[in-house]
Amino acid sequence: MESLLTEHPPKPLPAPRTVAAIGAELRTLHAAGELGLPRPGAGRTAARWAALAAFGRRDLALARLAEGHTDAVAILEEAGRSPVPGALYGVWAAKSGGTGAALEDGVLTGTVRFCSGLTLLDRALVAAGDHLVEVDLADPGVRRHPDAWQAVGMDASDSGDVVFDGVRAEVLGPPGWYVARPGFALGGAGVAAVWLGGAAGVFDGVLAYLRDRGTADEHQLAHLGAMHTALSTAEAVLARAAAADVVDALLAGTCRAAAERTAVEILERALKVTGPTPACRDRRFAQRIADLPVYVRQHHAERDLAALGRDVLGRA
Repeated sequence: MESLLTEHPPKPLPAPRTVAAIGAELRTLHAAGELGLPRPGAGRTAARWAALAAFGRRDLALARLAEGHTDAVAILEEAGRSPVPGALYGVWAAKSGGTGAALEDGVLTGTVRFCSGLTLLDRALVAAGDHLVEVDLADPGVRRHPDAWQAVGMDASDSGDVVFDGVRAEVLGPPGWYVARPGFALGGAGVAAVWLGGAAGVFDGVLAYLRDRGTADEHQLAHLGAMHTALSTAEAVLARAAAADVVDALLAGTCRAAAERTAVEILERALKVTGPTPACRDRRFAQRIADLPVYVRQHHAERDLAALGRDVLGRA
């Protein structure tokens, strides 16, 4: 099976990390063709997930936008559409706290939360009831509220609320197509590859700390061994799914649960190894520690595990 994590970490982003810097890097990657990942389920899913993991290992705010763009392009291809040349895309599908978009006569209204890239992107695929629609974010009816995002974690992901007020939208597929299509599970498992990369990025920081110190006691080494094992186990689960190239709800849920569990364990052990010093004196390490728990909560913890358990029991 193809490895999803390289031996050495990718080159970090230059500091300081800002929304503008993330946007500039995203445009640079797009222009260079580095966001043109293999389509999921077309024989090179492992290469796609390895690239997503590398984005996450480099920086999770950048990875959030890169993953959203590549997911949107894959969805458009599955719908028989082509993306607008040069445009950066996102997928905005949250229905949090009773909010969400609605579609009537081809017009989009409503509030969508957790929209990443709300000021940086050109176009978005938006879930509206049972439909998925494509919108041009230059439409004057698109009102952005970045101040709604108050988190320190993922602060440069350009996230917040978007209010749609009479925005013209193009419908993709029939009602229910978005979640029923074969690529839906593959896309959900692809996000787990980003979480895996984010966890690997924290682990990279722990390793760098210990190497700089030049010494490690038995307790630190034990935590290090456990972290390595957790990463290797989750990577193996995702690599097996990627090699299969066809992912159902059970396998996608398993990938997401494995990556989430690994991220939680990495975060739990990291500061036990390092103590407070790098979290207080190393901005990049501190940012990774803040980013990962926010991003990985796209996994709904026990709720998603219960759904996974129902799938397991139903196949017994």
